[in-house]
Amino acid sequence: MKINANSIRPGNVLEHKNRLWVVAKIAHTQPGKGGAYIQVEMKDIKEGTKLNERFRSSEDVEKAHLEEISYQYLYTDGNQLTLMDTENYEQVLVNQELAGDPLDFLQDGMMISVVSHDGNPISVQLPEHVTLAIEETEAVVKGQTAASSNKPAVLENGVRIMVPPFINVGDKVVVKTSDRSYVERAK
Repeated sequence: MKINANSIRPGNVLEHKNRLWVVAKIAHTQPGKGGAYIQVEMKDIKEGTKLNERFRSSEDVEKAHLEEISYQYLYTDGNQLTLMDTENYEQVLVNQELAGDPLDFLQDGMMISVVSHDGNPISVQLPEHVTLAIEETEAVVKGQTAASSNKPAVLENGVRIMVPPFINVGDKVVVKTSDRSYVERAK
């Protein structure tokens, strides 16, 4: 589908030079002479290479048609994730590399989204937040400043994060999967 270059936003997937590119950054520029243009920094989905491209404001670009389907995670076999469509119970295999770093937060039975282009999976997206228990952390030292001093903690899945001083072993916390940051104590 064609969109105007002014409509490009970070996170969009574009078809450009016979490849799929995800938009990382954009900058609108209005020079003193000549027409306005958009400077777009893109990353190749398959190879990971970066490309900086200029598009005229009046130019149309091809936005990739993506399909997003929710699946339930069953298990990992080698480097393949086995997922199940909860509507028709069909199982599909997806390469675990498509999930990236958030893969550490994958849990049995978790609902995840697979984004495909022309039937080929291009990314696996986990939920934005997960709830996990604290397995190991330092004890609180009385009198320690509680301003904004966080302490290291290890989650039940082995991931290390920083948590506020009032969090103890056994507490359940909500963690943001994209950057592994503490969000809140689970309710």
